[in-house]
Amino acid sequence: MKRVLVCEDEEVIRDFVVINLKRAGYDVVDVDCGEACLQMFEKEHGNFDIVLLDIMMPGIDGFTVCKRLREKSQAIGIIMLTAKSQEMDKVNGLMIGADDYITKPFAPSELTARVDAIYRRVCMSFMKDEKTIILESGPFELNLKSRTITKNGEMIDLTQVEYQILEYFLNNKNTALDRKSILTHIWGESYYGDDKIVDVNIRRIRMKIEDEPSNPQYIITIWGYGYKWNENG
Repeated sequence: MKRVLVCEDEEVIRDFVVINLKRAGYDVVDVDCGEACLQMFEKEHGNFDIVLLDIMMPGIDGFTVCKRLREKSQAIGIIMLTAKSQEMDKVNGLMIGADDYITKPFAPSELTARVDAIYRRVCMSFMKDEKTIILESGPFELNLKSRTITKNGEMIDLTQVEYQILEYFLNNKNTALDRKSILTHIWGESYYGDDKIVDVNIRRIRMKIEDEPSNPQYIITIWGYGYKWNENG
């Protein structure tokens, strides 16, 4: 069953989200604060595919909840619910481990499209090929079966979005990839947001894989265009 945990303190918005996700075939559990979200996650032993998480809530805010959830699971999908005025909050949410954000107010079609996209990505993490395939590049080894990556034999903790971006790069070594192609490949043709989400995820990945994230050797910026994976580092 496709399970979603919705954490939103405004009852009207929470009811709107719950109703539309149930119509789309999801099993939905809803809570009204960050404390209840963490408690429910523990109570259900993390048995959720996606968490929809409001940022501004009384008590523990959405950023703190996101960090704690990400510490418990790299595989779960996390979508932040933000207001139009919270532009920096969107970036901050992505930097601490969210996979996507939805700006209020939003239409039912946008809500279900974004949740469906994350759900498909989460499902991929449980799909195992019979044959193990390894993509290698310098000190990196990406295992397509276990969907993991190591650097010099050390495992790197990645969210599903980060893993997919690195897989895309390693399948296109030394090739300049524009932001639009990365956005479409990872988030799909029907993505409602802008390509800023690509830049934030690249920044997050660099912090995990580069020796000096401010002077990257592997993910190179192609100014005004996009990024390139540098095979030789």
